[in-house]
Amino acid sequence: MNRLGVSLCGIELDNPVIPASGTFGYGKEFSELYDLDILGSLSFKGTTLYARDGNPLPRIAEAPCGMLNAVGLQNPGVEAVIAEELPLLRSRFHKPLMANVSGFSVEDYARTCAMLDREEQIGWLEVNISCPNVHGGGMSFGTDPKQAAAVTRAVKAVTKKPVLMKLTPNVTDIAEIALACEEAGADGLSLINTVTAMRIDLRTRRPVLANTTGGLSGPAVFPIALRAVWQVYNAVRIPIVGLGGISRAEDVIEMMLAGATAVEVGAANLRDPFACPKIINALPEVMDRYGIQNLRELTGAAHG
Repeated sequence: MNRLGVSLCGIELDNPVIPASGTFGYGKEFSELYDLDILGSLSFKGTTLYARDGNPLPRIAEAPCGMLNAVGLQNPGVEAVIAEELPLLRSRFHKPLMANVSGFSVEDYARTCAMLDREEQIGWLEVNISCPNVHGGGMSFGTDPKQAAAVTRAVKAVTKKPVLMKLTPNVTDIAEIALACEEAGADGLSLINTVTAMRIDLRTRRPVLANTTGGLSGPAVFPIALRAVWQVYNAVRIPIVGLGGISRAEDVIEMMLAGATAVEVGAANLRDPFACPKIINALPEVMDRYGIQNLRELTGAAHG
């Protein structure tokens, strides 16, 4: 039996480590450094119905123990992704992919998901209702249980593949949002997306980011993500993909103990392009250190 193997919504993964959307592009640059098939899966760059240039520069800023981004969903649009990016990715990665989808209306989400649902190499649809860096979309759907449920129902009505709703931590009660998505038919959940934050340049006395605020990621948010996964695990019965500040094999195990079935690694990829393979390679030794026979036994085990 593969000690690292897990099952996410009925699809088997060789290990639970998945690069997070927005930190891995469509895999091309990373495929030149290592064999992508070492990964459990990968969540490719957030895709919208139409092409987007993203937010104006500057849109990246440093922060203690992390970074801020306000990229704003820059992507070529779903038709270009299907026609150009997926065929190239198929030659580099030979496992089911996670398609990350964003939108600015319920119709946007449904149309984009319906198109990606027809692609054989897509295993899951990760529906991002949590992006803090766009106006009139993204997180505006993920902060209201009714809106979150509406997007979930619309996507489930036009797709057959498992749907994971990606949730924001920028709410009073993330478990309430999670439960609304589950009741509307979600097959799983991804959490958390970035935490809304900002920096000010002392010389100019102006916000560092052109967008004023951005999303904080990196080790600084790991305890927040862990708490959110713990709370949501207690509220729902569908699987959770945990993300936010994961950078070590120990973080993977801690996140799974809190309730995650699999994990995504985000900002760590930007600091070290070999972050994911290093985490995967370190997992067996860390498992041995803590007497863990296989990762499947870990999900939610800290709850007693």
